[in-house]
Amino acid sequence: MSQLSSFRSIQALGDALRQRQVSATEIAADALRAARQHPDPNVFLHLDDDLTLAQAQAADQALASGQAGPLTGIPIAHKDLFVTRGWRTTAASRMLADYVSPFDATVVGQLRQAGAVSLGKLSCDEFAMGSSNENSAFGPVQNPWDPSRIPGGSSGGSAAAVAAGLVLGATGTDTGGSVRQPAAYCGVSGIKPTYGTVSRYGIIAYASSLDQAGPLARSAQDLVPLLDAISGFDPKDSTSLETCDGQANAPGRVQAAYGQAQAGFQAAGALPLKGLRIGVPREFFNEGLAADVGAAIEAALQVFQSLGAVRVDVSLPRTRLAIPAYYVIAPAEASSNLSRYDGVRYGHRADHYTDLADMTTRSRTEGFGDEVRRRILVGTYVLSHGYYDAYYLQAQRVRRMIADDFQRVLAQDCDVIMGPVTPTTARRIGDNRQDPIADWLSDIYTLGVNLAGLPGLSIPCGFGGDSGRLPIGLQVIGRYFDEGRLLALADRYQQATDWHTHTPEHA
Repeated sequence: MSQLSSFRSIQALGDALRQRQVSATEIAADALRAARQHPDPNVFLHLDDDLTLAQAQAADQALASGQAGPLTGIPIAHKDLFVTRGWRTTAASRMLADYVSPFDATVVGQLRQAGAVSLGKLSCDEFAMGSSNENSAFGPVQNPWDPSRIPGGSSGGSAAAVAAGLVLGATGTDTGGSVRQPAAYCGVSGIKPTYGTVSRYGIIAYASSLDQAGPLARSAQDLVPLLDAISGFDPKDSTSLETCDGQANAPGRVQAAYGQAQAGFQAAGALPLKGLRIGVPREFFNEGLAADVGAAIEAALQVFQSLGAVRVDVSLPRTRLAIPAYYVIAPAEASSNLSRYDGVRYGHRADHYTDLADMTTRSRTEGFGDEVRRRILVGTYVLSHGYYDAYYLQAQRVRRMIADDFQRVLAQDCDVIMGPVTPTTARRIGDNRQDPIADWLSDIYTLGVNLAGLPGLSIPCGFGGDSGRLPIGLQVIGRYFDEGRLLALADRYQQATDWHTHTPEHA
């Protein structure tokens, strides 16, 4: 058992560090050992003791000078989609197998400035394309609850590392559910913030109008300082927002909203959530939802009702259209973003070729995996002459209608929306090898949030599956810029339950 595993929250470790009961360097060294000894070798794609310990030593200096913040000395790790100085950034692809960035992504720099200590880079689906973490060029990641199961994707390495106790927090990206879905499968908490509130600068792009960075941690309480540190306007990102509903988009916004919501709950007494209207979309409870997942979600809703909330039946009629809309828009943007990897300017170059066209073809064929090639082909097709209007333009129209559905419900019928994150618990590794499109169905409840640009989070709410020990996640969706209140609601639920405290047997 690692020393880190004895601290079950960021606050607990932070208190111990500030009281000098343990040093950041000791914790970092121990965490590095645990990461190397972990039975799944594919969780981390790159570790570097010198880089990590240098950050830990800087954290100890800040602690000694009394300048420590809530994240000073806290061990985290980054999804291998965030570019980092020193550590390799591969996007889990052979195309970038040896790439080392000369600069840090904005999110990486923000967390380093906040004092967090990075252990290294975590596995993901190649270029974030996937829902299982089986698409990594370096091998699939195992779910810590059952090594025969997927951890989810594309941020599967991030969720698995937190669940296994290797780090207390991790960065992820969410293009269609890629923070929330692996958080649900691995029994941890994860949030996708409102599009534009967190910088995308330095994140290797998949679908630029959908990609959004978000943190994963054990609990909603632990997510607060992580999200607060990375939220803020970034002039280097053209999609970054300067203001959030009249407030400056800056560190402190999420923490202040969280504190304000908690104060209101506290003042309400025995029924802290009295008057809260929870919208439950009837389309989320269809024939595709497994019975065990549905039962866990119903039980979670009852907990919220016991705290004073009111359940409201709502409709998101275009839920089923989210899958076809997303899988036109996202591949179209991916085909454009990945066109730069041609063997000339960026990425892998084939050793043997006859001319420039052959070099590009061979380099891309060798560098990209099956799922990436599949999505590039789909995206190129829907953008081609004669098909743009029929597919891409129509998908964008459907996207607007899906966003309108969410906004109508949240404006007129309820304050938040709740439901399942995924239709089932984590499947076995290799189950969909013959039908790769089957994985797309697991995103049916998450895609709409990305298409609308809304904030959403996943928190553990039970167990199911054949063994009865596979985690299930509850999804909480809010209005634009509502991250602080969503995290406060999730924390209230976690104060009343203990699902988020459960850990895999070996962790």
